[in-house]
Amino acid sequence: MATFAPMMLIFPITFLLLITIQQSKAALHAHYYDQTCPQAEKIVSETIRNASIYDLKVPARILRMFFHDCFIRGCDASVLLDSTPQNQDFLTNISLGSFYVMDDAKAKLEKACPHTVSCADSGEPYWDLLKGRKDGRVSKASETINLPAPTFNVTQLIQSFSNRGLSVKDMVALSGGHTLGFSHCSSFESRLRNFSCQHDIDPSMNLELARNLRNTCPKPNVDRNAGQVLDSTSSTFDNYYYKQLVVGRGVFGSDQSLFGDFRTRWIVGAFANNERLFFREFASSIVRLGSVGVIENGEVRVKCRVVN
Repeated sequence: MATFAPMMLIFPITFLLLITIQQSKAALHAHYYDQTCPQAEKIVSETIRNASIYDLKVPARILRMFFHDCFIRGCDASVLLDSTPQNQDFLTNISLGSFYVMDDAKAKLEKACPHTVSCADSGEPYWDLLKGRKDGRVSKASETINLPAPTFNVTQLIQSFSNRGLSVKDMVALSGGHTLGFSHCSSFESRLRNFSCQHDIDPSMNLELARNLRNTCPKPNVDRNAGQVLDSTSSTFDNYYYKQLVVGRGVFGSDQSLFGDFRTRWIVGAFANNERLFFREFASSIVRLGSVGVIENGEVRVKCRVVN
């Protein structure tokens, strides 16, 4: 079982911070910064590790940030851009956090290796991640519609991931990132009341969980911060997320649907029974996600929040 701050958590975080997009995929390789900034991996890993000591939510937040960034436009750090008077369409996602960690790591990288390592490029020493990407200049809030919704069924999930060149197994493995997740009530409350003409509560949800969530998310709900962790061991990166799906305790409808569909049930079962298998497949799928989308004309931002 992996605890909250191991390299298993650090690698996707590092990956987001250091990922750059080059003019061709052939230019990406694992040792891109060996000559130009050999200390990059150490700088980023130490920054994230130190931040995680003071805020245990950092790994989960940056893993989520990584997924959102890569899934929408490819890993070009567009998710880090602030809105400006000149461009009000920059992506602002209130569900994301820990941007200050990115700012801190980038400032240290600029001091050590000016104008070399992009906000998007990463080098995790324990994973054979490809590097050599450039930062994007565009971030459109409207494009968040392309993220998989918590109400999706398996067919919709498969199509969404397939559009980005990711397989069914990738989809199920990457969903395991919810082992560190938290959701506000708005993302799952449709399962708790008036679910359908036949059922008040989503029948695929464990009744005890449903009752507890109805107490957490009452109607009306005056607490905007109310919500639920997506895994009862949410401070640990493990396979318990899948074990909960097997017994109907998935919080999102999209998560629970993975166990309800024959195309994905067997993968959920395999990951629930074998944590090492999940770790291995998650790592492979993160690498493939990091290869989604390559822009031809990018830059190396000096500050991650603004284009040069």
